[in-house]
Amino acid sequence: MMFRQNSILLISLICIGMILACTPNKEKGEKLKYQEQYRPQFHFSPEANWMNDPNGMVYWDGEYHLFYQYYPDGNVWGPMHWGHAISEDLVYWEHLPIALYPDSLGYIFSGSAVVDHANTSGLGKDGKPPMVAIYTYHDPIGEAAGRDDFQTQGIAYSLDNGRTWEVYQDNPVLANPGIKDFRDPKVIWDEQTQQWIMSLAVLDKIRFYTSPNLLNWTFASDFQPSWAAYGGVWECPDLFPLKTESGEEKWVLLVSINPGGPQGGSATQYFIGDFDGKTFNPTQEDVEWIDWGADNYAGVTWSNIPEEDGRRLFIGWMSNWDYAQVVPTTTWRSAMTLPRALSLYTVKGKVYLKSKPVEELKALRGKEFPILNSTTEIGSKSFEVHIPLSDEKEFEITFSNDSQNEINIYKVRGHLVFNRSKSGNTSFMESFGRVNAVKLPDIQLDMISIYFDQSSIEIFINDGQLAMTNLVFPKRAYTHMDLVGINPAGKIYHLNSIWN
Repeated sequence: MMFRQNSILLISLICIGMILACTPNKEKGEKLKYQEQYRPQFHFSPEANWMNDPNGMVYWDGEYHLFYQYYPDGNVWGPMHWGHAISEDLVYWEHLPIALYPDSLGYIFSGSAVVDHANTSGLGKDGKPPMVAIYTYHDPIGEAAGRDDFQTQGIAYSLDNGRTWEVYQDNPVLANPGIKDFRDPKVIWDEQTQQWIMSLAVLDKIRFYTSPNLLNWTFASDFQPSWAAYGGVWECPDLFPLKTESGEEKWVLLVSINPGGPQGGSATQYFIGDFDGKTFNPTQEDVEWIDWGADNYAGVTWSNIPEEDGRRLFIGWMSNWDYAQVVPTTTWRSAMTLPRALSLYTVKGKVYLKSKPVEELKALRGKEFPILNSTTEIGSKSFEVHIPLSDEKEFEITFSNDSQNEINIYKVRGHLVFNRSKSGNTSFMESFGRVNAVKLPDIQLDMISIYFDQSSIEIFINDGQLAMTNLVFPKRAYTHMDLVGINPAGKIYHLNSIWN
């Protein structure tokens, strides 16, 4: 009996020792999470491995759902899944298990999600409306065999707020007519015509389909204006209504393109016009971009935002296909842009799209201090800067560190220029260090706002009348800000991490 008691005591002491020994290591591991070099501290990024397009963004029951293209077995593109995260405020995110896995019909490419409030699909149960994901199946076997119909559209549904998903047994719901690029369905409910509308990227056009129930789809029209940007394949469309300052309803169509962006590689153009439930008719005749930087792609908007909120909320993939798979990050690869509220503004009779960082981001503000001198010590790796502008013909803002890394933002000859040629590590791709520029629209420059987060910089003129998003990989954090041609004024905010 004594031997047994001593044995139990010994085992207990060993177990306690193991717990005490392991607990600090576990805590240390948790603290090291999200502390890798270049890891964003207030932008969404996956815990590990590869991520690209945001997908299936939908609001339901107090949660913003963010699904995304995800490869769980490496940090370069691979067989696509839908990763999943949720947030109650668009700022702090909780990682959830993978939502959709490849199956016999193929990889799970980009798409969208809706709440079928009226249960038009019949997939709801016991009065619970289904959350329905609509996505592209990409059949790698069919592609390898040289077929043209290897991309089709399928659906899955959830009855537990997106935690688990049931794949629809009669997929695909939209077959391929024989076009290699036939993908990225973005579905909305059109209240005026009482039907579902699908915008689908079809090679170099957008094809609209209609449906009463999300299961049966009818071709409506094609959109392919001669003057649009056609440097590459069209992807990731989004169609939604917004009102001008005067209250007139206009429709906005987002179309991502790769390559062919204004800074090379991938980018997202937008069209403003009218939509009658079948046909989109643009009221512009020139190309406009939602973001004039090099690193905002495949962005789309959340569905089912409550009417009392009223915002059109957007997020994009913060990278560029020119170099996305070789940027110098480990553990994880890629992050999303800041979430933004989209709205319309008018200049000399022409309507433009504005993208402004959401107000919820103010919750991250920590230390605040005024800009009083032409040279300012920043004191944080993640920060937000607001500098008032007036009639400066030319100006320059430089961020630098003691390792001779610097980035330059300047206005010259009517252009806003971003120079990252000396920003830090640019060796992974020769084109990464090129200078980006955009002709400024005919607006009065009142404010420049800059959000810097470890390896990204997002620039907004006048609360988003113009936006530029770019990645940077400095050897060390930028610690100095220098102003030339600008009266020192404004504020800097240190920004807290969303992961601590």
